[in-house]
Amino acid sequence: MRVCAAPPFAGAHALACDARWRPHDLLRLRRLPAFDDEPAWVRAAFERAPYAVVRRALAAEGFVAIGVRGVGRAQRYGAWAQADDIESAVPPEALRQTAPPAGRAALPPFAALACLRSDAAGPLAGFDWGPTGSAGFELATRVATVTASSDLDLLIRTPEPLAHDLAHALFDQLQALATHAGMRIDAQLETPVGGVALAEWAAGKARVMVRGARGPQLIAEPWAAARVTRSGVV
Repeated sequence: MRVCAAPPFAGAHALACDARWRPHDLLRLRRLPAFDDEPAWVRAAFERAPYAVVRRALAAEGFVAIGVRGVGRAQRYGAWAQADDIESAVPPEALRQTAPPAGRAALPPFAALACLRSDAAGPLAGFDWGPTGSAGFELATRVATVTASSDLDLLIRTPEPLAHDLAHALFDQLQALATHAGMRIDAQLETPVGGVALAEWAAGKARVMVRGARGPQLIAEPWAAARVTRSGVV
């Protein structure tokens, strides 16, 4: 997030994330509390589309870390929602079969998404995945957000280890589609300890950047790190 509101709770109380909502879920909110020093565009953006995306941050009980999306890349605001104000939640995988609003299907991100979901033997066959970013936001809210120059952001759930060679093949296939569509596809693996860029994991780096609720960390093998965490080994 470019800007983030101060949490409406003591930092010592930010101990967990509510498991009912996961990063990149889009939340429809009954209201958005006002925050000190919030950007001027936030109220108008929320009136246009009363949604926010779950972001990665620890919160106190009864609160969820969210991001509000405005117009353009510069308008991103980290804030906090009260759990009681959440009316519904839409995870990315629930959006992959959603048709874009009328007249919008030819935009490159939606055209590429249509290719991916229609190819039963394609690169994402066997994965649980869905669109995030501007495409996911427009599919959920029906508010025009995607432009001709937008990327297609994807979330790929990988609860089990993904071999480097399979990741490399998946990356190459997605890049080929992106090149054909004249756009960029940015895919993120959702591992048990946080998000990892598919490009980094496919490159076979010794350590990759894992983005979790406690902040980014360089980790050699995210799935092994999750097993260590669950076992209580430090």
